[in-house]
Amino acid sequence: MAHGWAMLAYLARGQDLVHSKLRYDDGRVTILIFQSLHQHTNVHQDSVKEKATRDHTQCIHRPIAASTCLCAGQGIRVESSGRSGIMEADSDFAVITGLIKDLLERHLSTAVTDLIDQMFREMKRLEQDANRGLPDEQVDECAISLWNWGVTKRVEESITEHERAIVRHAACILGIWCEGTEPSEGVVRRNILMAMKTGKGWIDVGEHDLASGFLDVALNKLEMLYAMLAQRSSEEADMNMHKTYVEKDLFKVLTYQAEVAFALKDFEMASQSIQRCKDMLMRQPKEAGYLAVLCYNFGVDTYEEKIYEQSSFWLSQSYEIANADKRYSPGHEMQAKVLRLLATVYMEWDCKFYQDKALTAIRMANEVHVHPAGLFLKMKILLQSSQPDEIIGIAVTEMLNHELGLDIYLNTAKLLLEHRRDFLAFDLLKMVCKHFENSPDVGKAVILHIELLLQRGKEQLARQKTEDLITGHHIGKKLSIETLNLLHLILWDCAAKSFEAKNYRESLEWYNYSLSFYAVDQFDPNFAKLQRNRASCFLNLHEFDKAKEVILEAACADRENIFTQFSLYKLAMLENNILEATKAISAMGNMAAQSRSKGLLMQESCSDADLFTMAAQIALEKGYTDVALKALECIVEQDHNTEQVFLSLRTNDGELILSYLNTAHKKLTESLNEGVLSHDKVSSDAHWFRKIAWNVAVQAEDSPKVMRDAFILSYQLSLFCNCDKSILVAQKSCLLMATAVNLEIARKNTDYSEQVQILTKSLNYIQLCQEIWRALQSSGDFSQDPTEVLLLLYEFEIRAKLNDPRLETVLEKVWELPRLDIKTLETIAHLSMETPSYYPSICKRALQGALTLHKKQDPLDVSMLSKCLHSLIKLSLPEGAVEVETCVQEEVWKYFQDALSIITSCDDYPEIELLWLMTRAWNTGIFQYSVKRYTDAERWCALAMRLLNHLGTLKSSYENQMVGLYSEILEQVDKAKRALPNEE
Repeated sequence: MAHGWAMLAYLARGQDLVHSKLRYDDGRVTILIFQSLHQHTNVHQDSVKEKATRDHTQCIHRPIAASTCLCAGQGIRVESSGRSGIMEADSDFAVITGLIKDLLERHLSTAVTDLIDQMFREMKRLEQDANRGLPDEQVDECAISLWNWGVTKRVEESITEHERAIVRHAACILGIWCEGTEPSEGVVRRNILMAMKTGKGWIDVGEHDLASGFLDVALNKLEMLYAMLAQRSSEEADMNMHKTYVEKDLFKVLTYQAEVAFALKDFEMASQSIQRCKDMLMRQPKEAGYLAVLCYNFGVDTYEEKIYEQSSFWLSQSYEIANADKRYSPGHEMQAKVLRLLATVYMEWDCKFYQDKALTAIRMANEVHVHPAGLFLKMKILLQSSQPDEIIGIAVTEMLNHELGLDIYLNTAKLLLEHRRDFLAFDLLKMVCKHFENSPDVGKAVILHIELLLQRGKEQLARQKTEDLITGHHIGKKLSIETLNLLHLILWDCAAKSFEAKNYRESLEWYNYSLSFYAVDQFDPNFAKLQRNRASCFLNLHEFDKAKEVILEAACADRENIFTQFSLYKLAMLENNILEATKAISAMGNMAAQSRSKGLLMQESCSDADLFTMAAQIALEKGYTDVALKALECIVEQDHNTEQVFLSLRTNDGELILSYLNTAHKKLTESLNEGVLSHDKVSSDAHWFRKIAWNVAVQAEDSPKVMRDAFILSYQLSLFCNCDKSILVAQKSCLLMATAVNLEIARKNTDYSEQVQILTKSLNYIQLCQEIWRALQSSGDFSQDPTEVLLLLYEFEIRAKLNDPRLETVLEKVWELPRLDIKTLETIAHLSMETPSYYPSICKRALQGALTLHKKQDPLDVSMLSKCLHSLIKLSLPEGAVEVETCVQEEVWKYFQDALSIITSCDDYPEIELLWLMTRAWNTGIFQYSVKRYTDAERWCALAMRLLNHLGTLKSSYENQMVGLYSEILEQVDKAKRALPNEE
């Protein structure tokens, strides 16, 4: 037993960041069951419970030697392969026994699996059959043979755990059915063992519902066995012995039931089962360790599921059980592990509320067994419960009083900084550095100190620490390679941030710190990168001689490197040395295929395409178009992604890029005319350049002229490409976009002559686009493409602003569109009245067409329809109109009637539009009254009153005034009407 606890304690060691569960297996040695008709045999089990790791890997049990497997009665082992034990075909159990017989004779795993599945289905059928009859002795023999077969197969590992559970299931049920009304003591013992094993087997494979039934059977049989033992014994000593014997199995069954209840989330049932087990520990003290570990496992599971209340209960139970009898406790290390997890539960549950419980648990853990994880957890709890610095300082001192590893101290310092205890953290780092000053790992602490100082903005202190490390490095206190690499990363990161902030001098200083750790004769790729980075700083500081010097040193360390050549290129461009710059570009082109970044410290993230595009950008900015062309020719040869290239090529001067692209267009034209390049090569290059031009246009949002010219240039470059559907689509898009941008430029231009020129040029774009569009329409279905509508709208706007007599022709084409929509007509109406255009008749026709389409919609868009009516009324009946023709008045009256009809049938007519209609109708009536058209006056005012009735919140503001005036108008109208005959 002591050996078992020693193993348990060993498993309990280690960090508590992952709380692994400890497992006991269900038993002890595997038992072969034998027929017992006239006598019973006590089966002794091994007292050492086996443990398993968290992944539920089971220990292999040893079967009892075959020589001990004797059958009572005849003294002959029941052979499962014999036919004498199989019932005849007319029995209710013939099918199951036949399946068992076949199973015992099979050796192929696939056949065995199929037979086990069939057997399980047949057993389920028998269990549900209330009229299955009674089995006889031969079925009992068959059940025993099946059980023993399962034991041997488990040893051979030839069947799975689930299949073994099925075999146990079938054998156990058959054995129970065969025990009869007055079973012998041996049969009851056998069935208890089988039921317990079967229940545990189902638990192990996760079938807890199936396990529950067998455990209930085991409990019933244990009661039956105890009654049998009590009946034949009169002595109290015998009774106590029998009770103790039965309780051993009862204890196991209860723990299994606790596992089942826990798995089924029945906390009350699980806790009741554990409590019954605790009550039995006085008589079964050796089981305390098993029960404590079981409760610990429950605590681990509930903790991982964040069910903190239950987890704290199970862990408390585990500690209490193990602490009750020290002789059988799992050991101090295990107890400390339980208490650490309990403290963690309280901390994560609600550290503010449960801080006392959490601190009590962790203090007890550290008193039972000091562990680095316990000391660190105590610090974490104190910090999360916002304890004052004095208390935290005591905890820090406590940690320093123990010989802990360097990493735990460093992690504690980080934790203190996370909780804004900077003074304590830096103080701890100082003491740790001093304590570990003779350790080869002390550099880790110093580097962490430097890193944390930089994070807190204490750059000067970080520099001092770095300089101390440099001094120590040169007097023999060298850092490990891993630690030195970490320091280089920190220094390079500081340098990069300074470089990005354009503080090149400071960036150089950080790089110089890194350089101080290199030996004079130490040349490697990282050294070359460092020198190239230093060269970039010198170049930006215009210290060209120093830049050249370090670039040459980089070349010595890593000569065949494209980045070194790029550095030489930048130097040549700064010195305006075109010859050297061109040589560097050529060298970069030769190295492009082989160039790869190999750095350990800092990856140079640019690809060869990035380098070429940056080279082109530098050349363009300095006005060296030929050098830029050479750089971008290298990109074309590499066939890189054009979008990525463009993103690298962007400059603030779009015209600069266009100048390059125009040069490319010119050279392509010359190459094609002179036959220098094949048509396919020209097509390939033009395809790449047209994409660049398109991207330039898309990015030139702030410069409409650059955008237009780039779209046109993309179109012109596409003319060199092999003409297919995709190229036609691209050409169409370029011309459409160029037209749209040109119209926007024209709208903003105040010079009439320039505006005319821009609009005339746009008409040329439209004509080219129409030709392409006709070619595209013949190549496929473009019914959903808006190109035709856009072309007509653009042409209509241009001709309207140019006062072109062919405007009506464009309008007729609009009416002939197969899918004429409201939006198109409303746009025509707007364009016809946009300054300097003024075509009210066209505007009215377009609006009337839009009104007709609006009325056909289902459901009606009342908001848009109201705006359309508003525009028509306003166009036909302008504000302040003195005299309106009768026909026009009738037309407007019709619009009002349309509006009134919609208002009457719909509830969502905009109230502001309704108010406007009412006001216009009323003012029209007043005007008619003023010119003595009394009939018309009464009609319009009556319309206004009808509209007033539909007003919502605004009605009260107008009602009193209008009602009074309307009464006066009606009175005056009546008088006027009576006076009319006298006038005649």
